[in-house]
Amino acid sequence: MSAHETLLTWENFYIIVGSSAGALTGLQFVVMALVADSSVGSGTGEVDAFGTPTIVHFCAVLLVSAILSSPWPELWEAATAIGICGVFGIVYSLIVIRRARRTRFYKPEMEDWIWHCILPSIGYITLSIGAATLTVREVPALFAVATFSLLLLFVGIHNAWDSVTYVALVKTKSPAKTE
Repeated sequence: MSAHETLLTWENFYIIVGSSAGALTGLQFVVMALVADSSVGSGTGEVDAFGTPTIVHFCAVLLVSAILSSPWPELWEAATAIGICGVFGIVYSLIVIRRARRTRFYKPEMEDWIWHCILPSIGYITLSIGAATLTVREVPALFAVATFSLLLLFVGIHNAWDSVTYVALVKTKSPAKTE
């Protein structure tokens, strides 16, 4: 089976996942607008550790969807492109961990470490493994890439929702404390 035929079998999946990632990127902009309008104490460190990574993860899913929807002549070319995404994602995950450790206004809890640091790292490692094995064992590799896509999509949804509920709960508690 040619590279194009192999990747074509996944086309609907990546149309759905890529479209979702694009739409959810817009949702994250709304979340950041809510955070900016709230009285919740946060600084650039908190945004860099908890807001920006959500956009990066959604964009990574969108990029991988676009890469695997392209008509590659050979699988190794697609594997190289998604492998580069995986390596950059692993490096970025390490940067996010460092940023989360340095936040001033909010100290991450175990759930934050899991959803903002551990799960994205697992996702990018899975993407890298999928890329590394795409030319050898294409079916399991493509399922690994699909796992990455869904994992980061759900991580992003969780993290956006977590930000909104945090702002909503803190904002509703703030007036009670001042009375």
